[in-house]
Amino acid sequence: MPEWLPSVVFVAGVLLLTGISAYTDTRSRRIPNWLTVSALAAGLIYQAVFHGWPGLADAGRAFAVGFGTFFVLWIIGGGGGGDVKLMGALSVWLGFKLTLYAMVLSMVFVILGTGALMAWTVLRHGAKRWKKQYLATGRTDAHGRPVTAESVELRQNRRVMAFAVPVALATWMILLLDTVAITHGQLGP
Repeated sequence: MPEWLPSVVFVAGVLLLTGISAYTDTRSRRIPNWLTVSALAAGLIYQAVFHGWPGLADAGRAFAVGFGTFFVLWIIGGGGGGDVKLMGALSVWLGFKLTLYAMVLSMVFVILGTGALMAWTVLRHGAKRWKKQYLATGRTDAHGRPVTAESVELRQNRRVMAFAVPVALATWMILLLDTVAITHGQLGP
């Protein structure tokens, strides 16, 4: 087996998963199950074939952190189910260390991106429209009374950005840094 093959399979798998999920999440606010389930299975096969039992153990630890953290966030209303499945599938490919890096960097990108988009909305449309669009307290019914209950659809529409985009950007940056700066990463010797 050529020594470059594991790196090519790794980069192709991660780029396909993150690229397709960022596209679908941006277009429809959904990450399809066929994508996450097949990527999870492919990631486990990749780890088993190229890294054996140590790779599978690392993938298991990474899955516990990536999937587990985002599952808790989903339970308390801080994300969507597709985000949970995306991090679960991606973590199996990345391994424990790179999953931690990607999670932290994606959160930084979410904070910066959300702040920028909200500032843009306030500057362009004013604070009143921003409040109505993004805050649950800004909702009113047909008679102008505040709406106290919020449906899942309304909560999803309030989301400022698709989470798969910051995850993709963070992952691509981590892969770039892994090949350049981190000597013993997935792509390292």
